[in-house]
Amino acid sequence: MAHRSPRVRRLLLAAAGIGLLAALAPQQPAALAAAAPAAAEEPAVLVGAGDIGSCLSDGDEATAKLLDRIPGTVFTLGDNAYVAGTAEQFQKCYEPYWGRHKDRTRPAIGNHDMRTDDGGPYYDYFGDAAGEKDKGWYSYELNGWQVLVLNSTCDLVDCEDDSEQAEWLREELESSDAKCTVAMWHHPLFTSGWKHGADPRVKPFFQLLYDHGVELVLNGHNHHYERFAPQTPDGELDKEKGVRQFTVGTGGGGLNGFSKDNIAPNSRARSADTFGVLKLSLYQDFYTWKFVSPAGATFQDQGADTCH
Repeated sequence: MAHRSPRVRRLLLAAAGIGLLAALAPQQPAALAAAAPAAAEEPAVLVGAGDIGSCLSDGDEATAKLLDRIPGTVFTLGDNAYVAGTAEQFQKCYEPYWGRHKDRTRPAIGNHDMRTDDGGPYYDYFGDAAGEKDKGWYSYELNGWQVLVLNSTCDLVDCEDDSEQAEWLREELESSDAKCTVAMWHHPLFTSGWKHGADPRVKPFFQLLYDHGVELVLNGHNHHYERFAPQTPDGELDKEKGVRQFTVGTGGGGLNGFSKDNIAPNSRARSADTFGVLKLSLYQDFYTWKFVSPAGATFQDQGADTCH
């Protein structure tokens, strides 16, 4: 985080002062005191993951226990109920664990969710929280942040730049007066995963977000955790205007790893060894992140950055 302005450094110090950025170097007490007003601000919390409910894994039970002790809005990043998103699988494989947080959950749809009746059981299970039925995209506001949820199952839903969904996204971005924005959908544009490659069909989404100065994109699909540096839709490092992507496919439905010989440019943190959830603390003009995993896991990733 070199070359930050004094204001940015104060914000990062505030995050460190409340225990959210332990990796920063120790600071002088006077500097921490100057940052106290920012630290005192109560952030909104977004917490969640993708690739969740499987009756063949106990990972979703472990991650649901993490949610039990983290307040805030729960997000999902698709593939909520394996293997085909049937009504029975939502009741037997999702409901017993993550289902206890249903009242505070805002979901995204994945390809496994759409295997049954184009996602009919998904929309029935989550109801109005999932947006308009048969679309899968919607938005909401959280502590002044704009939150955008998209449908990236592009073999069933049009994801082209002139599609209904892209036009909706463009209008949402242009009409919003939010200073900070986070978007989420299932399939990642960038990945180092060996099982599922990068999906170029979602590039129109990423391009619109980049053009409008969006901060964050959250994805699932690959069953691991990966954080990227801010980058352009073409994968070029852009510390000033780039969009930071997280892949958080660690909700419980199994784990898979990374390509040994093809790690994506700008990939900064990776783990395929533990289930877990991503906790985002959303302040008025900056954010912190922390990957939270069950007791005994050794992988850690946390940090902070300002809005564009």
